[in-house]
Amino acid sequence: MKALLVFYSRTGKTRKVGQILSETLKCDIEEIFDTKNRTGFFGWLRSGRDAMRKKLTTIRETKFKSFDYDVVIIGTPVWGGMPAPAIRTYITQNNSNFNKVAFFCTCGGSGVDKVFAELDKICGQPPIALLDVRTEEVVKDTFRVKIKQFMDKIK
Repeated sequence: MKALLVFYSRTGKTRKVGQILSETLKCDIEEIFDTKNRTGFFGWLRSGRDAMRKKLTTIRETKFKSFDYDVVIIGTPVWGGMPAPAIRTYITQNNSNFNKVAFFCTCGGSGVDKVFAELDKICGQPPIALLDVRTEEVVKDTFRVKIKQFMDKIK
């Protein structure tokens, strides 16, 4: 199965999970870049507010075309119980081109189920696999056990 892993990361935690998933699955990887400044404390506040309001943003042009892949694996941090605006934008621009989707997210607390439901709604199809990774699992590098279960569902 040919897979593309697409993710957005503000702090690097979702990036770390995405990179390890991509290496393990041996798939193409695409980082989504938001053109809005989301750094620092005020960037953090703006990010949560925009996510909760389900706002779209402007993202840089992507390299890979989602319709070239059997499955697109989409990764996002959880912000205010919602996916990041950059991922919402990517999905909105590409959802008609997805064959199958799988989701992963990183979070410091709760909101995972709500984020997965929102991603399902935006994509217009249920995912074939789900993976949630807590912040402490990323920091301690203890999330790799979960990757095998996620991979088994994708293959």
